[in-house]
Amino acid sequence: MHLAYPAVLSALLFCTGLYGVLARRNAILVLMSVELMLNAVNLNLVAFDVWLSRTAEETLHSGQALTLFTIAIAAAEIGIGLAIVLAVHRNRGTADIDKLRDTAEGHDPEDRDDSDSDAHPAEQAARSGRTGKAEATA
Repeated sequence: MHLAYPAVLSALLFCTGLYGVLARRNAILVLMSVELMLNAVNLNLVAFDVWLSRTAEETLHSGQALTLFTIAIAAAEIGIGLAIVLAVHRNRGTADIDKLRDTAEGHDPEDRDDSDSDAHPAEQAARSGRTGKAEATA
């Protein structure tokens, strides 16, 4: 078997995982995408280990040993990640990353920042008239 086949498959898996990390909003799906990326790396490690052992005639198989370490690290990562996601879901009631980011920064998801310099002054006035929290606390 040529080295190009597993390398192309690994690149496709890694790109799929990267798309999942960048495009998904659910924390569990992001963790699954990270696992897909780690599996693509494992496939590369094993493929290059087999290819190098055939050309160099070595019997050490260090790529397969690294793959076992990567699998152990991935298992620990998914266990800790799922525990964190479940704890956050119990406290906040959602696993949506954007909503969690807004609450972590101290912003209310319904109230956006009123100091947008790009917004038209009439839009800023409408926003400040609609949300009376800024005048009430000042």
